[in-house]
Amino acid sequence: MLRLGGAGLVRDLRVVWPAWLRGPGGLPLALARTTGTSGARDRRAPASGTQRGRALSLSAAAVVNSAPRPLQPYLRLMRLDKPIGTWLLYLPCTWSIGLAADPGCFPDWYMLSLFGTGAILMRGAGCTINDMWDRDFDKKVERTANRPIAAGDISAFQSFVFLGAQLTLALGVLLHLNYYSIAMGAASLLLVVTYPLMKRVTFWPQLALGLTFNWGALLGWSAVKGSCDPAVCLPLYFSGVMWTLIYDTIYAHQDKKDDALIGLKSTALLFRENTKQWLSGFGVAMVGALSLVGASSGQTLPYYAAVAAVGAHLAHQIYTVDIHRAEDCWEKFTSNRTVGLLLFLGIVLGNLYKDKPDETKGVDAVGEESERTS
Repeated sequence: MLRLGGAGLVRDLRVVWPAWLRGPGGLPLALARTTGTSGARDRRAPASGTQRGRALSLSAAAVVNSAPRPLQPYLRLMRLDKPIGTWLLYLPCTWSIGLAADPGCFPDWYMLSLFGTGAILMRGAGCTINDMWDRDFDKKVERTANRPIAAGDISAFQSFVFLGAQLTLALGVLLHLNYYSIAMGAASLLLVVTYPLMKRVTFWPQLALGLTFNWGALLGWSAVKGSCDPAVCLPLYFSGVMWTLIYDTIYAHQDKKDDALIGLKSTALLFRENTKQWLSGFGVAMVGALSLVGASSGQTLPYYAAVAAVGAHLAHQIYTVDIHRAEDCWEKFTSNRTVGLLLFLGIVLGNLYKDKPDETKGVDAVGEESERTS
């Protein structure tokens, strides 16, 4: 195991920081431990054999494995080898940015790249916070015992310094936004720090994760428009929270035995055999909220078609998931990237389907007013 001192950490960061700084700069400073999600656990597929035999792979895990060995524990601490969590954090931001675009126009690509960078950094920071809180629990569970902090590859001091580095870079991204969004992004830090603790005190840590993970649904709109429109942003945020309750409850069923043994709580343990009924209710609430978003933002047919596709996808997940089989729970959990992308595509196409404002009418009106007053 690597026992790097503080000086070693600084030396390692000098190697990796330039690569980060070359990224597109950005952020939804809100969010994320996140693992791939649950306040309870690291989002990883059930062990199914090694990938090392492949000669060439562009998977995230392969990229991390090809990095300099001293950096690998830090990259794994950020969960860069498991990008599904970053996707689930990033996608609500894309929805909000897409909805805020002018009628007939594509979303702001600069904002999308900015928030993408922020999602990577804040998810990494969230995972670091989570693993710092959970290091004693992780040592007792076979699946999480090899996390860098629990395994001793990174010391508590090194993880703290690394967390500071990630938050500093994320702050640099946040400062690219307007003042309203900076304040809103900073407000999310309380959720980021506290939600990993929720599994110790409530059976609803997935709700805390949803409130944290979907902050970008508020932040994306304000970054484009300068402030939030409650008629659009609040139902969008609510729909994202419902979505998180669905996919993270499914994921939590993988860990329910370990969680029960070590005294952690989750909606999987709360719902038990009634899980599908609860998830169905969350799915109906999500689709209903998305319909309200469409009505409030003047969306068009492609958007509603995408919402219908999202509803069908969720119904299939909920109906077919085997909550007693970890592999199937993982498969259904990861399929939610498709759900988020479907909705984003529907938002983009629905917005392009809108009529662009006729700028000539505005010019003509100004001209007529000038003639009238002269």
